[in-house]
Amino acid sequence: MTITDFSVIVGDCRVLMPPRGPFDLILADPPYGDTSLAWDRRVDGWLRLACDALKPSGSLWGFGSLRCFMATANQFADAGLRYAQEIVWEKQNGTSFHADRFKRVHELVAQFYRADAPWSAVYNDVQTTPDATARTVRRKMRPPHTGHIDVGHYVSEDGGPRLMRSVIYARNCHGTAIHSTEKPSGLIEILIRTSCPQGGLVGDWFAGSGAAGEACRLAGRRYLGCEIDAGMAELARARIASVLPLAEGAQP
Repeated sequence: MTITDFSVIVGDCRVLMPPRGPFDLILADPPYGDTSLAWDRRVDGWLRLACDALKPSGSLWGFGSLRCFMATANQFADAGLRYAQEIVWEKQNGTSFHADRFKRVHELVAQFYRADAPWSAVYNDVQTTPDATARTVRRKMRPPHTGHIDVGHYVSEDGGPRLMRSVIYARNCHGTAIHSTEKPSGLIEILIRTSCPQGGLVGDWFAGSGAAGEACRLAGRRYLGCEIDAGMAELARARIASVLPLAEGAQP
């Protein structure tokens, strides 16, 4: 499949992105509003617009801190979005502030979907990892919890696929990042493969470095990013353009 529609547009995502939907998947790494830095100010009103721009089978993955999600929880509900699940991104090196008691080496990535769509209709491609360990697990005749559970067992083999775990380790981009809050494209690619069908359209509402565009190009999904900083948008375009497109007929 030859992919040609990869763009990063410049401006306010609240104005530019809604008419370019509907999206199969929306990725969002907005300012968290956790610090006193001048650029770290929460963006109002984008959630409702993002919800309306999603296909009924689509979903939104958003990066954030627990503090940020707790502070904006009612905004997701008011926007017509329903919480689905989250993963934890574990990184090898994090940040800390003078008042912290622990070094922050993780971030949350939470998935939401339209409240007017059943969860069963939301696109999902289960991701697995090839690191299973051989073992046999047998269930007791009388399990120690309520509800009916059939008696049985299962056997796994060395290297056999197992469901990807919700804590995912990925090195951060320190030393190579072109954006101050850049996320690793390998982590983003997992979200894309999970929640966007092959050839589907991914909307990156806070594009930053264009890491999501790079991941889409590698995964065989179409991409539209929006970045308010024109200089950063140009860097993002160059980054995406440097990635070889998926070959015709190739599987991701």
